[in-house]
Amino acid sequence: MTVPAADVAVELERLRGTVTTGFAEVKGSLAVLVERTARTDEAVKQLRADTDEAVKQLREETETALKKRDEVAGALRADIEALKQGRWPLGQIGALVGVAGVATGAAALFLR
Repeated sequence: MTVPAADVAVELERLRGTVTTGFAEVKGSLAVLVERTARTDEAVKQLRADTDEAVKQLREETETALKKRDEVAGALRADIEALKQGRWPLGQIGALVGVAGVATGAAALFLR
């Protein structure tokens, strides 16, 4: 049983068309994947740039807040030192009042 040459030629041509179509589909799929990869790479670059900008802005805001905090802390320390300078020496006053009380009591006791 022999197959005519024309039938073999037709089958080979149909097989070649199927292979060509398959390769075209693969090339199309690869082109889509390459495009998606390029878009993803661009999105990642943009996200990185946005993130770097946000981090830079946060650092600047933090530095500004720390400077303000240091200024306020310095002013509070100055106020505390001023209050310490202006306070009364209660311990010494108490001792003087006690001595005066003892002296008054002793004088009252001996002058009777």
